[in-house]
Amino acid sequence: MSHAKSLTAFKEGASRLHAPGLNMMYGDAKNNIAWFASGKLYTHERPLYTKTFLEGASGKDEIAEYLDFEENPQAINPKRNYVYSANNQPDSVRNMLYPGYYLSEDRARRIVDLVAPKNDWTSSEVAKMMLDVTAPSAPEVIQELLKMLEVAALSPSEKIAVHYLENWKGNFDKNEVAPVVYNRWIYEFQKNTFADEMGEGFHQFANTPLIEKVLPVQVKRDESVWWDDISTKDKVETKQEIVSKSFKKAYSFLENQLGANVEDWRWERVISVEYKHPLGESALLRKYFNVGPFVTSGGDQVINNQIYNIDATGYYKVLAGPSTRRVVDFSDVDNSLAIIPTGQSGRVFSPHYKDQAQKYLNGEFVPMKLNQAAILKSKNILVLKSKK
Repeated sequence: MSHAKSLTAFKEGASRLHAPGLNMMYGDAKNNIAWFASGKLYTHERPLYTKTFLEGASGKDEIAEYLDFEENPQAINPKRNYVYSANNQPDSVRNMLYPGYYLSEDRARRIVDLVAPKNDWTSSEVAKMMLDVTAPSAPEVIQELLKMLEVAALSPSEKIAVHYLENWKGNFDKNEVAPVVYNRWIYEFQKNTFADEMGEGFHQFANTPLIEKVLPVQVKRDESVWWDDISTKDKVETKQEIVSKSFKKAYSFLENQLGANVEDWRWERVISVEYKHPLGESALLRKYFNVGPFVTSGGDQVINNQIYNIDATGYYKVLAGPSTRRVVDFSDVDNSLAIIPTGQSGRVFSPHYKDQAQKYLNGEFVPMKLNQAAILKSKNILVLKSKK
């Protein structure tokens, strides 16, 4: 693929990747675009839920056939004039949806919401889109939860928290209050809904793509076996009881954590990112090897994806996120842009060990040196000499 001179040659290379599954995006200066889901896909002899243990000795759970690469999910010069992937469930092929560890639809939905309305994107607009921090499904989840609250019975401060949620667009900006209330309410809601039945298994379920996909579905269910708290005898809880209990616990926790003034419950007070080095686990070496911590914007399942655990702590320490951002205009490749979270050097005392960190957080980019003449004029040249 690195030496492909055409879309056809690139596709041939993609077809040879059997594992792991990768979403591969293609574009060239001849206005061709494409997306391929690589990997060797197959079907079983009978319908199976493949995320559980299969009985290998029975002969009933065997692979029936391997599919030709043409049947892999893919798009080549689609009518919509763009391709994208956010590790979401792809469209059906062969009248079936392939099983997989797909993420929730939020990032994919947001990409489509932003890209679809216009067809004259500039490099700077694409760069700005990479910093988008809006989760489309979050306000929808909130609206379902708010239906179950008796707002008139809440305290004045609790009503202020509700007001922030009612007017929230799903954006995880630093100065927003709603994400703080939302994340804590979601944590309490998921725990009160599932933990009594799952026991210790709830901790394996929490913070997985599965629970993120289940959440928008569960909040719409008026009747569900999950609403009942099995730890209470001779009582069957309702959805309203679980939702109200979860909100009360969330509010009480945040009041103890962040103070009585709801207006001060800003997202920047609870989210942080630190780029860790193995040697930085030592307290003495942390300031030399680790980069950060920094306050950041963004949230889980937004375009500017900041992956963290939603847990009992009430703080959201980013565990993973975009490893790089790049903007390439195929009509002007020499002026492509890129940025990485720390720096280009792995040497801790190099000036380039962490010189991109603040720019990355600010949403800035640096030019990619792709023009041979410009590269030769560079002041910084690395020369590798063989030892003879």
